[in-house]
Amino acid sequence: MRRTDVLKRALTPRERPAQSARPPFVRELVLVTILYTAYKYGRRVANGQFSEAYENAERVWNLERALHLPPEGWVQDLLLHFEPVIRTINVYYATVHFPAMALFLVWMFWRRPGHYLWVRWVLTWLTAAALVLHLLVPLAPPRLFHTSGMMDTSMVYGPAVYGKPEADSLSNQFAAMPSLHVGWALVIAIALIVSCRSRLRWLWLLHPAITITAVVGTGHHYWMDGIVVAVFLGIILMVLAPPRRDLPAPDAARDTTRDATRERADEPAVPATAPTPAATGAPTGAGARQDLAHRDG
Repeated sequence: MRRTDVLKRALTPRERPAQSARPPFVRELVLVTILYTAYKYGRRVANGQFSEAYENAERVWNLERALHLPPEGWVQDLLLHFEPVIRTINVYYATVHFPAMALFLVWMFWRRPGHYLWVRWVLTWLTAAALVLHLLVPLAPPRLFHTSGMMDTSMVYGPAVYGKPEADSLSNQFAAMPSLHVGWALVIAIALIVSCRSRLRWLWLLHPAITITAVVGTGHHYWMDGIVVAVFLGIILMVLAPPRRDLPAPDAARDTTRDATRERADEPAVPATAPTPAATGAPTGAGARQDLAHRDG
């Protein structure tokens, strides 16, 4: 074997087959609840850092202009031309984020157990990385940063998500960098595309597309909030590669084998045929007459 072939095999990542064994439901429920609670209360640690949050907002705003990213206000101005659209976007932002993730995890647990464990680890590392950045980089969102010229559309058109930012509030409105709305939406879309076989599975990309439009258009996030979380997710996916699609469950495999055996048993038997003289090596035609005459003579 050539040396280059050995190096290629060593550097090529090996795909792990998805295991169909489903983890205990109660254990997973408790674990996910603990992780989510730790994240919610961890966000509050950095609450109240007003001056630093506005300084970071100025830095992010200047960085986006240096990178020639379009102003977030363009998206909001476009949405504000159609009141039903901005109202729908507000509802999407306020109501889809957590229920969509909960339904997604339940579906993955029951229908794609092999991919569920991979998804859980991806979400754990992504949320932990986001929490660290929330603590290190408090950021005032565009709706609170007057330089952006944006409004809080949820306060105007409803439903309202946040009130006036206060140091002792239950929600940390300065935990904007990065956007877990975008990060979780990307995880849902990628996991469903990887684990499903339907040709329509690519339509799940609409979820993160609508989400990024919602978080920017409503004034809750900058473009950089979504870009940073996408970079985090890309790094995590390079380390935690997705498994192959789920193998059939043991019961399903046994049923398939049993049906195949039954079909073979039901097939009509092929009648045995007598061997032909050519198959047995016996002489035929003129050779047989010459052989008979030789024996008679």
